[in-house]
Amino acid sequence: MSPRPTALIADDEPLLREALEGLLTKIWPELQVVAQARNGREAIEAFENHGPDVCFLDVLMPGISGIEVARHIGRQAHLVFVTAYDEYAVQAFAAGVLDYLVKPVEETRLAETVRRLEERLRASEPALNTEALLQQLAEQLATHHDGSAPAPLRWVRAQAGETLRLIAVDDIEYLRSDTKYTRIAWRDDAGRPAEALVRTALKELAAQLDPAQFAQVHRSVVVNLQAVDHVTRGDNETADIHLKGREEVLPVSRRYLHLFRQM
Repeated sequence: MSPRPTALIADDEPLLREALEGLLTKIWPELQVVAQARNGREAIEAFENHGPDVCFLDVLMPGISGIEVARHIGRQAHLVFVTAYDEYAVQAFAAGVLDYLVKPVEETRLAETVRRLEERLRASEPALNTEALLQQLAEQLATHHDGSAPAPLRWVRAQAGETLRLIAVDDIEYLRSDTKYTRIAWRDDAGRPAEALVRTALKELAAQLDPAQFAQVHRSVVVNLQAVDHVTRGDNETADIHLKGREEVLPVSRRYLHLFRQM
């Protein structure tokens, strides 16, 4: 172990790499992040060049996955997987055999992981033999790529003015198509209505949302059903959605009116 513990962060989202490094600086100031990687190939190269004590690896990265990177590293470093999908958080993770973090990374959860890593490094414990678990994760990943539905989206990356933000999906009240973008209406940390633009088509985003929580009500509108205050019927088999604490009124087209027949 080096005088200061060192780490590698590998994730294809630069905002998430920076956010994780910022949290680590706050929670574990002794840790030195010696490299960041945008994909699996860069992660392997960075590991070979720097030999960090700890590697934070995104499970799903372009090309070489985080699991393949972990197999390359083997027991040469302590591993922490970072994932947007709870489905990859297998039971063995929770039992402490492998550490994992779910995006967006929460400070309290990261602090628990840091505490375990510090203990292992202080005790000069060798990295765990994780091959069996990596095989299990690889099988889950293969199933995911074979066409099974992924876990619902948990957050979106959006532009709010000059700021790039991570917005929790649960805070989103509706999404509306805006030319080449999607406009997201959400609640900020203070509970105030806010809006942001996403460079992703509404159709693509809608396919990743939990259908039990979000419903398409118009070709250009998807609404969080928990944000609906009431619905008023209109002419020609249409309706209007009135939201809790917002002035906007959202249209319901004839095609989707059946969703509100009993309201």
